[in-house]
Amino acid sequence: MSEGDSQQHPLKTYFWVWGALFVFSVFSYLVDISPLEGFAKWSLITLFMLLKAGLIVTIFMHMIWERSSMAIPVLLPAGVLLFLMLLMILEGDYIHSSRQMFFGG
Repeated sequence: MSEGDSQQHPLKTYFWVWGALFVFSVFSYLVDISPLEGFAKWSLITLFMLLKAGLIVTIFMHMIWERSSMAIPVLLPAGVLLFLMLLMILEGDYIHSSRQMFFGG
């Protein structure tokens, strides 16, 4: 590839992603002001946050067009961190429920 060659992505893709980000943000705001409480509320907010982050990483950071040798070192640590966060959530729930069982409350 010569120095003057560059890859041009269609603007339609970027406009579609901006629209999707706007829609996910609106949904996240609507969930935040809704009467939902607890796990359902935070699960939906987290889902919309992860969807927005995924779109930003894949399109605006050009990960969708990168080779896997470039994308794996970026995305694999994030996946491992999400797995570890899930383990911490499960452990925290276990600790909370066992404290309630033994100490009351």
